[in-house]
Amino acid sequence: MSTELPPLDELLANSFVVRLPMRVKFRGITQREALLIRGPEGWGEFSAFTEYAPAEASRWLAAGIEAAYQPFPEPRRTSIPVNATLPAVPANQVGTVLEKYDAPHTIKIKVAEQGQSFDDDLARVAQARRLYPQAALRVDANMGWGVDQAVEALKALSEFDLQYAEQPVPGITGLAQVREKLRNAGLDLKIAADEAVRKHTDPLEVSRLGAADLMVIKAQPLGGIQAVLDIAEQAELDVVVSSALDTSVGLAQAAALASALPELPFACGLSTGTLFADDVSHEPLLSTAGFLPVRRVDADLEKLARLSPEQQRADWWRHRVEECYQYLVRV
Repeated sequence: MSTELPPLDELLANSFVVRLPMRVKFRGITQREALLIRGPEGWGEFSAFTEYAPAEASRWLAAGIEAAYQPFPEPRRTSIPVNATLPAVPANQVGTVLEKYDAPHTIKIKVAEQGQSFDDDLARVAQARRLYPQAALRVDANMGWGVDQAVEALKALSEFDLQYAEQPVPGITGLAQVREKLRNAGLDLKIAADEAVRKHTDPLEVSRLGAADLMVIKAQPLGGIQAVLDIAEQAELDVVVSSALDTSVGLAQAAALASALPELPFACGLSTGTLFADDVSHEPLLSTAGFLPVRRVDADLEKLARLSPEQQRADWWRHRVEECYQYLVRV
């Protein structure tokens, strides 16, 4: 990839660091930091989670550079069906969170949150089903359970007619075990791989080992649109495009990815812009009636200035770009 990289000083000169406030806590945070890159084709985003080391975070930088310097692929569709995302809130807050979405037809529900009990999960899913009886429900445990714990939890949650369960346990082997145990128990619940794909050195191993029924794929963590299209083509599994808690700039890249896939059998996880109390554009990428438009998003310089964090954090992000850039040059 080194021959395709723009000069580092050019990237840094056209980089803007932002901190977005969130409406509810999600993935343990109430503010989301990101670095945006302005390039010849538009805006790209680099927002690898702060705990990621350069080897992993560099793929996110590659995706941001791709979006800023390469045109999006020719779209096969102009809008993307998307799910609403329900964080691990108490059951009495489910309605308040979901009413922020415009007519959700699919709801992704976070479960297995650290510090909560399975009764909390059960109440949250039950309330979502009560309020939206016709919606497709899916749960995401973010690797929060052990194998036996996941099997028992998913048996109980399946009473609410789940579409699939996303990454109930860590790793590929654990996914395969959960899937087999559920099948042996007579439960044909689909299992989706997320972290087992984007955190693995070989994302196709999930497919080879039969560990999942579908893959959740994300543009930033896997290195950009073209890298993900290659993985999806080789995996021979159904795919769901999801965001990594992106700003509207990152969501635009993810929507372009979803629009380029030959098939899109499931609603995508690209309506997370609703979780932000502010965004980087005066025209943020938000869904209407459960569909997200496919379009580029232009960041607004006035907003970028207002949302800029303290200088120490801006310097931290620019230093991170340098580290990840050097990693990309080496590999």
